[in-house]
Amino acid sequence: MKFFHAIILIFLISPLFSRAQQLSSIENKVVAYIDEHLPAAIELLKQTTNINSGTLNTEGVKKVGELFGKELEKAGFKTTWISLPDSLKRAGHLVATRTGNKGKKIFIIGHLDTVFEPDMPSNPFRMLNESTATGQGVNDMKGGDVITILALQALNQYGLLEGSDITVYFTGDEERAGHPVEVSRADFIERAKRCDVALGFEGASSTNIVATARRGASSWLLEVFSKQGHSSGIFSDYSGYGAIYEASRIINEFRTTLSSEKYLTFNPGMIVGGAEVNYFENKAAANVIGKDNIISPSAIVHGDLRFLTASQKDNAREVMKTIVAKNLPGTTAKITFYDGIPSMAPTEGNNKLLALINQVSIDLGMGETKAGDPGSRGAGDISYVAEFLDCVDGLGAMGTGAHAPGETINLKTVPFLSKRAALLINRLVQSK
Repeated sequence: MKFFHAIILIFLISPLFSRAQQLSSIENKVVAYIDEHLPAAIELLKQTTNINSGTLNTEGVKKVGELFGKELEKAGFKTTWISLPDSLKRAGHLVATRTGNKGKKIFIIGHLDTVFEPDMPSNPFRMLNESTATGQGVNDMKGGDVITILALQALNQYGLLEGSDITVYFTGDEERAGHPVEVSRADFIERAKRCDVALGFEGASSTNIVATARRGASSWLLEVFSKQGHSSGIFSDYSGYGAIYEASRIINEFRTTLSSEKYLTFNPGMIVGGAEVNYFENKAAANVIGKDNIISPSAIVHGDLRFLTASQKDNAREVMKTIVAKNLPGTTAKITFYDGIPSMAPTEGNNKLLALINQVSIDLGMGETKAGDPGSRGAGDISYVAEFLDCVDGLGAMGTGAHAPGETINLKTVPFLSKRAALLINRLVQSK
């Protein structure tokens, strides 16, 4: 009974989020539709949250995709499943399309998977209080997917999607993309290139904040080598400084040289050194043998590098390579960089999308919407296509504790977020 009590409360709250100021008569009908169909949307959220869809649980991901696919078909979309090679060990992606030549071509991004694999403690959907629910992936990002679906169904009900060109792309491995990404994201990128704007429904940090930029993520591997010898000779001309001192010098100089640059971060997540080091990158593990009286001949450091623009990433890498090359006596070192998810750099086109979202928010009586701090968000699927079209992310559900036990969604914000999404899509479709 608590669940249905919460739904009743949301109905009482939702008018606070739908005080129309500059809405057309048809937009007012869309707003009313969302209020009316909110219980069904929350039930869909409950149903899909209770299906484990950890990235590696391919059957669970497909089950969630099947449910969302049926709902998108109700909005007049044709759906297809994009399979990936077995070698990637990923479920694939759900794609729903409408083709036409009216307004902007829109690419809508969500994902089906969560970070919670079947062997982790379960957390089924349940109400914590009248407006908050918990569950695995309830916010990140099954809540965002449900908001997308409810918005599209509302628009379809009144014929507002006729003639539109919209691609809804729910990936099955956002949380842990299949490698190589050139394969797992090939279809995703090609479809996005044919569109004008991308709307990402990752979690909203606030009802009046969206993301016009996101940092990218990459990684690096530092390998250091030196002479092995008796510890009594450390710092001498014949023994040198050893691999551990050299690794320490390098990462500390990374810190002193680059740590003050805005939006640039680099974290050494693992460091090992000793007489014998075996590093297993695929397992993120290492074993090491060493003694206090042996000068270590080997050290390895594995870290990440996050950046706002490609030029910031490239410049940082050049500085890091210069630091690595200035070796302490008796040591050598090399650093290898690995590309990950590119950044979503701030652009004028993204700002124009923000202006449209801002107007929708004002028209709904919710005040201004602004761009959030790019440094507060990690990388996401939208970043793979940000160089090709105008992008905004963070249009999805609000909640707390994403990627952690007890993840929550704030249900009282779902009506407004769904209405904002619907009216944004409608105005893009109606635009020239």
